[in-house]
Amino acid sequence: MTGPQRPPGGVAVAARDWHWRHAGRGRWAVSGLDLTIDPGERVLLLGASGSGKSTLMQGLAGLLDSDEDGDESGALLVDGVPPAQRRSRIGMVLQNPDSQVILSRVGDDVAFGMENFLVPRAEIWPRARRALAAVGLNLPLAHDTSHLSGGQKQRLALAGVLAMAPGLLLLDEPTANLDPAGVEEVRDAVTSAVEQSGATLIVVEHRTAVWLPVVDRVIVLGDDGHVVADGAPGDVMERQREGLRRAGVWVPGLDLPDLPRHRAPGATLVRAEGLSAGYPAGPPCSASTFEIARGTTTVVTGPNGAGKSTLALTVGGLLPPRQGRLAAESGFAPSTDRPEPVRWRSRELLTRIGSVFQNPEHQFLTGSVHDELALGPRALKRDRATVTAVCDEMLDRLHLAHLADANPYTLSGGEQRRLSVATVLATRPEMIILDEPTFGQDRTTWEELLRLLADIADRGTAVVAVTHDVDFAALLADQHIELRPAAADAVAAPR
Repeated sequence: MTGPQRPPGGVAVAARDWHWRHAGRGRWAVSGLDLTIDPGERVLLLGASGSGKSTLMQGLAGLLDSDEDGDESGALLVDGVPPAQRRSRIGMVLQNPDSQVILSRVGDDVAFGMENFLVPRAEIWPRARRALAAVGLNLPLAHDTSHLSGGQKQRLALAGVLAMAPGLLLLDEPTANLDPAGVEEVRDAVTSAVEQSGATLIVVEHRTAVWLPVVDRVIVLGDDGHVVADGAPGDVMERQREGLRRAGVWVPGLDLPDLPRHRAPGATLVRAEGLSAGYPAGPPCSASTFEIARGTTTVVTGPNGAGKSTLALTVGGLLPPRQGRLAAESGFAPSTDRPEPVRWRSRELLTRIGSVFQNPEHQFLTGSVHDELALGPRALKRDRATVTAVCDEMLDRLHLAHLADANPYTLSGGEQRRLSVATVLATRPEMIILDEPTFGQDRTTWEELLRLLADIADRGTAVVAVTHDVDFAALLADQHIELRPAAADAVAAPR
């Protein structure tokens, strides 16, 4: 497909009856894929969660090894050769930015790729500074990468890739952890970079509206990883609108789902008074004073780096407050002399507060999806029938039944997120804390996840969610805590 004339810096991409199956899996993640992408084209790659988008991106980046990682047939080519032979021309931002942040200082991390590809020393630091400025990461070059939020790490990973000026730029959900202003800033940085270089661009993103104005072409993958739609953005999104909706693609302009609620707020579980959350070496965030009650959903929002995830860890009893007090009410705390969640034993937390981390891989402990779900109930010594019933319910409601025997680390990002939520819900805690729960979800799995969370809240569970998803907040929030950067006080407001 030929697009507008651009600088000749891009590479050609081709798939010829390409198949890929992850090790230990019976089903192909991608099956019989055929496509051609011309140098300099800008492509938005869509499809339901688990349709093989990330697998294709990893294949194009040369990250899949058929000797160890799985089985392959057919051909996947970059400029006519296997991607592993063109790695110096390929840059990829992975779904999980933690996988891409390597060095301890921001500047060194951006420079690392250029150093590996022997960029002249005189060019490295000017290019690093330009890339950081382009993605809006305005931090000193010596800033410690361990102090970055998830969204800031996402910007850093993108800066490192842009600084290398690749001929093929692969972005796998590059804005998933960004605040709304950051989404547009990153989109504009990417657009500017490919306009100057002529690079070929392939973006995977469930929320399509931000990228549709800047791409030439939309390719949609079906459930088995083959192409079901391919064409100009307007043609695909309008002419096949209903089919895309049924396939779970986020089609701009669709109404939000009807989500009937039967709210019955109950007793307060925890109270925060003058709470300041943060790590010892970093600036604190302040969430002021708020309460979390049974049967309510509290949404925590704010720009990247404001401390949302740190606050979530503190409320979840995994970090001590920097200042102020966070205490459970007597009916919720395991004992009256230990009302602070950070002092509770792990078994006491298990049935009271369940936490879903921003990176789902950080909480996987077993070799299969089913065993991961069963781990919590078994630790609580539930009987076999109860464990089976809980696992079956979670597998069914979160569209994971076909993956029950799969290794959690081979799942797509959206599947991993649903599994991490399911593992916490399986222990039936009285309060759950979720960090970016809708990350990586297609329209279908997003709706099912919201209905599940609404259902457990209506049955009395307290739900606390850190999110940049404005639709999630609009449908579920009973209370909204907005954090501001640099230790400014938060605003806690009921809905």
